[in-house]
Parts: sequence; structure tokens; C-alpha cells
Amino acid sequence: MSFTAVHHRAWLSEQDCDLDSFRALVERTVDPADYPHATGVERNVLLYDAERLLGAGHRRKVQEELVRALCEGPGVVAFKGAFRDHEIVDRATKVFDSLIREQDAAGATAGDHFAKPGANERVWNALEKAALYDPPTFADYYANPVLALVSEAWLGPGYQVTSQINVVNPGGLAQTVHRDYHLGFLSGEVAAAYPAHVHRLSPVLTLQGAVAHCDMPVESGPTLYLPFSQAYEAGYLAWRRPEFQKYFKKHHVQLPLAQGDAVFFNPALFHAAGTNRTTDVRRMVNLLQVSSAFGRAMETVDRETVTNAVYPVLLRRASEGVGEEWLENVIAASAEGYPFPTNLDSDPPVDGMAPPTQADLVRRALRERWTPRTLRDELRASAERRES
Repeated sequence: MSFTAVHHRAWLSEQDCDLDSFRALVERTVDPADYPHATGVERNVLLYDAERLLGAGHRRKVQEELVRALCEGPGVVAFKGAFRDHEIVDRATKVFDSLIREQDAAGATAGDHFAKPGANERVWNALEKAALYDPPTFADYYANPVLALVSEAWLGPGYQVTSQINVVNPGGLAQTVHRDYHLGFLSGEVAAAYPAHVHRLSPVLTLQGAVAHCDMPVESGPTLYLPFSQAYEAGYLAWRRPEFQKYFKKHHVQLPLAQGDAVFFNPALFHAAGTNRTTDVRRMVNLLQVSSAFGRAMETVDRETVTNAVYPVLLRRASEGVGEEWLENVIAASAEGYPFPTNLDSDPPVDGMAPPTQADLVRRALRERWTPRTLRDELRASAERRES
């Protein structure tokens, strides 16, 4: 991770937060020549045409460019037409709306990060809830190749997808500027207790994303970003300080999005959802937080239950001849792809250094055409072997 180091200290404090050095870091301009696969740059945000990018044919070179953009570059990339099939997006929107109605009917009010609870509509753990509510729509949605491309680029294999639905209604106010999970969700005092190398590590454990479920003009409040701010080492302490918040309000950038567009950004980027100044746009975004296999996700997801719900869809689509990449993308979004922690007495490594993961069992099930009941039993047995 490329950070501007603060005196190479082992620990950081608010005294290390210097606005002049921050300004020198963020007041730069993206050189399009450094990103040959991008179709343009708008206000220092790199724009990619999803169809063109996926057809480029050299996946690793594309991923290298995305890593450079998220790490050393502006820290944010936008994919136009990431979800080309709007029918899939519309189906997912209906699922999310149904989940919101059920939540409202139950009298539940979901809290929000960095905004007043109840002002907008929020569905936590929408990934698991959507899988159980409508497995075919879940599979079609999370088979998305752009999500897999950028997640694998930033996090490597075995990544874990979580999802939260955020609907900002007309008049909904902006969030305060912040950084995201892990250190971004801690108080300044607690964040300062972690050594500087953890501040450098935290951003490479997660990837933030947002999928537009409707057309989102600037007036509707799409996310505000401050390009290059992810590279400021003391940023997990700085974003709370008034002078940095004031600077963000004056210098942030904001881009309109169309339905099916997606934005991915480094979690250390200074950002905030904007105010919805319209009278008629109910701004729905699927917020994606993708976690490294080496970290743990923000939400608890019952991936065994999700996998059992989605497997019949995978089995049917496999019999219909769907491509291997499509299957792998859905497996990555639903099943646990990391084998630890486990009980190595009862769940020893097989053919390698680690026992099989949930994802490995799903792949075997598809190869051998297991019934859903067989997979369900194997997943349960695997879970029981992992218990101490």
C-alpha cells in the first residue's frame, strides 16, 4: 500500500495530521496515459467501459491497472454499464424493495453508519437475505464479471462478498466524511491505539463498491469522493478533524451514475454519501463490501444457508451449459472460500496445507452432480468438523 509516511513512526496520533501535507498529496491530476484501458477521466475519477474492458483479453494487465488506480492512483474507479442487463438489476431491485417492506412491516428500523438512523432505508446483510428470498435472481446478479474482476484484482482469490442496501429518499441528508471498515469504524482513540503498520494494512483487507439501481443525477446525492486521499497514512485519524472535514466539503468530487453503473474504491478514500436534493428520485444503491480471505467481513453471513439456497440454481444452470466463469463468480459470492479457523484434529488438511472449503465442496458437488440434499449433508458435516 502506497502511503505518505509520517516520520516513519510506529504509532500515529492526531498531532501527525497536517493539512498542508494532505493537500500536497491530494491536489494532483490523473494522467490518462498511465491508465490505457480507461475510456476517460472525470474530475480525477477513472472511467471504464465495462464491455470494452471485459473484452480486452488480457485479464492480468487489466487487473494490474486497476490495482495501480486503487493503490497509487486516485483510489476510485467507475465502470459504465457494469450490469449491462437492466432486467437483472430490476429483478434485484424488486427483491430489495420486498426486503425493505418486510422490515418495515416488522417494525424494524435499521441503523446507519455516519448518518441519522431512520432517515433513509437500510437493509443489512442483504446478500444472505436476497439469496434466501430469490436464489435465481441472486445467482444472476452476483455472476457479474466486473465484480469478480476487480475483487480478485484487489484481494486475490477466496474473497468474501457482503452487501447492504441503502436507499436515500428525497431530502435525505449527506453522510459525514469518513473512511471505511476496519479502522474507519473505530473511534479516534481506539484507532490511534493500533500501530502505523496496521493503518497501512487495513485498506488492503477490503474493497468498497456501489451498484446504482436507478439513474442517479448529481442532484440525487451520489457518493462524494476525494481522490488520492487514500494514500494519507494518518487518514484514519485525520478525517474526524474539523479542518479536514472542511477541506473535504470544499474539494470533493461527485459523478452522476446510470442504472447498472458501478463504482469501486479503496476503503481508505475519504468519501460520504451525498444529500438527495431531488423531489422524485429514491436513490437505491447496493453497497458492496468485499473482504480479503485473510480478514473477516463486517457482517455475519450464514454462508452454509446461502450456499444451500443457491446450489439448485447452479446445478440447473450447469446442466444448461452456463460457463465455468459464471459458476465461479456465484460460488465466490455465496460460499466460504477460506478454510480457517478450523479444528485440525477433526478437519485435517487433505491434498495440501488446508482442508476443503465450502467453495471446494460446491465445486465438487457440481462436478459429481450431487443432489441438493447431498450437498446440504456434506456442508453440515464440514461445519461440525470445524467445531472445537
